[in-house]
Amino acid sequence: MRSAVSERASSTAAGAIDLARHAGITVAYVRVAFADEDYEQVPEANKMLARVARSHALHQGAPETQIHGRLEPRPGDIVVRKTRVGAFSTTDLDQQLNDRGITTLILAGVSTSGVVLSTVREAADRDYRIYVLADASADRDPHVHAVLTEKILPMQAHLISVADLPGLIVTAGRPAGAASTATKGRP
Repeated sequence: MRSAVSERASSTAAGAIDLARHAGITVAYVRVAFADEDYEQVPEANKMLARVARSHALHQGAPETQIHGRLEPRPGDIVVRKTRVGAFSTTDLDQQLNDRGITTLILAGVSTSGVVLSTVREAADRDYRIYVLADASADRDPHVHAVLTEKILPMQAHLISVADLPGLIVTAGRPAGAASTATKGRP
């Protein structure tokens, strides 16, 4: 079940994806989803995901792990499935971005305290230029979203709104090697 906040963020993200496509920017999707064999790979020590593994939640066929219908991938988009919080671990996302010469990421996601935070941290460690679409991201707790987007994420990423995106694209003549990454699912 999607919350009103995540529905709003998904709708806003759809606008950003349209802008990115129009500018010729690669769009990437990351979704959390487990195949049957993935549950065995989650150790009990993993506080967040051990519960998911025990209950066999977030199965790859479950509706809640699918990419939102408004954000439907198109041929040529990058689509990866992850079994951890961040977009890079348990995926070949970094390799796919490198293969395409992408050095700039424009991120949005349905869990600011999960996938967005983890992906920003790891992308920064991998030396990507990072933009986060604050209004196309959401968290279960609006206060946590606000603290992250106002205080924490700006240490490693540029925080912008979807309304800022056309100016970013025009100013940069399209950010060098840019990819717009929409993330789906919790964590």
